[in-house]
Amino acid sequence: MNEQHGFILHAKTRPEKAEAFEALFRAYVEPSRAEPGCIEYHMLRDQQDPTLFIFYEIWQSRAHLDVHSNLPHMQQFFENRMDYLERDFDIRRIDMLSRSSANR
Repeated sequence: MNEQHGFILHAKTRPEKAEAFEALFRAYVEPSRAEPGCIEYHMLRDQQDPTLFIFYEIWQSRAHLDVHSNLPHMQQFFENRMDYLERDFDIRRIDMLSRSSANR
């Protein structure tokens, strides 16, 4: 059984908050990648709709993701997310069918 926990998250920001959202989460990318259990962590921005950000994350297990999600900065963002977002997150669970290309 595959214990990995993967998802693609769409974050549709308010137009006036898109730059602030990008700046905030750009600062989280490298620290998130360095966390135990992080296999893949990517932040993407749609070229046709610059208010749409897409996160692609694969964690070794749900427990590793839970640790990440419960970090103080992540909890604070989650509580205030609608200050940035036009609508709540669209999260789709995924299974990773190929091995990670990340060099660790």
